[in-house]
Amino acid sequence: MMSLVRAAGLFIGSLLAAVVASGAAYAQMGQPADWQINLQDAATPVMKDIHDFNTMLLIIITSIVLLVLVLLVVVILRFNERANPVPSKTSHNTLIEVAWTVLPVMVLVVIAVPSFRLLHLQLNVPQADLTVKVTGHQWYWSYEYPDNGGFGFDSYMVATKDLKPGQPRLLTVDNEVVVPVNKNVRVQVTAADVIHSFAVPSFGIKIDALPGRLNETWFRAAREGVYHGQCSELCGRDHAFMPIAVRVVSEKDFEAWIAQAKAKFASVPDANGLLTVASTR
Repeated sequence: MMSLVRAAGLFIGSLLAAVVASGAAYAQMGQPADWQINLQDAATPVMKDIHDFNTMLLIIITSIVLLVLVLLVVVILRFNERANPVPSKTSHNTLIEVAWTVLPVMVLVVIAVPSFRLLHLQLNVPQADLTVKVTGHQWYWSYEYPDNGGFGFDSYMVATKDLKPGQPRLLTVDNEVVVPVNKNVRVQVTAADVIHSFAVPSFGIKIDALPGRLNETWFRAAREGVYHGQCSELCGRDHAFMPIAVRVVSEKDFEAWIAQAKAKFASVPDANGLLTVASTR
C-alpha cells in the first residue's frame, strides 16, 4: 500500500515539476506567450519576489494536497468494513487535535512573513530618479514627464492591419513610455473619466486609475527591452483595446529620447491659453 502511495506522490511531483518547467520555457520577456503557464518573466526586483512567493505557495499547496491524498488513501484502505470489521470507538485524541491546530497556524505564519515583506516592498516607494504621470481615458493612456520638462503625449493601440513584423497584436502602441534601465521610476496614476487599472505584469505593478485621485506605485527595470501591459479594469466598450508598452533603454539612449520627445510632444496652448498634451493621432 505504502509503495503505491509513494509512487503516486512521485508521479504527481514529477508532473508538477514538468508543468512549472514548461511554463518557464514558454515564458517570453515583456509579453505573454503561446501555451504559457507560469507568470511572465520578472524584470524588476518586486516581480522577482512575486515569482519566489508564488513558487513557495505552490510548494505549500501541493504538499497539503498530497498529504490529504495520502490520508484519504490510508483511510480508504485501512478503515473500510472489510479490512476493519470491528470499528474503533475512539472519540478523542489530544495529539491529533493539537497537531491539526498548531500545524495550520505554522503554515499561515510561514506564508504571512514573506507576504508582508512583499507588500511593504510594493507600497513603500523609494527615492525616485524619474516620475511618470499616467492618466487613463476612454480608451487610451496619456503620459507626462514632470521631471523632464513637463511634456506629455497620448498612447493608442496600433490596429492589427498596421502592425509591423514582430509587433504583438493588441499590445503594440503608437507612442511607448520610455524609461532608463536600473532607475527607480515613480508612477503616478489617475483617470479622466471612469476607473481604469494600470498593469504591467513583468514589472509586478497593477494599480487602479481613479478619477479625482492620484495613486502611486514604482518599478526598477533591471533589463532593457519592451514590456507590455493592459488596462485591467472593465472600463467600458473598448476596455480590451488600451494596451501599455514600456521601453526600457540605457541612460544615454533615454537622454537622447528626452531631447527628441520635448520637440515632438511640445505642449501647445489651446483657445483658452491652457497647455494641452500633444497627440500624434
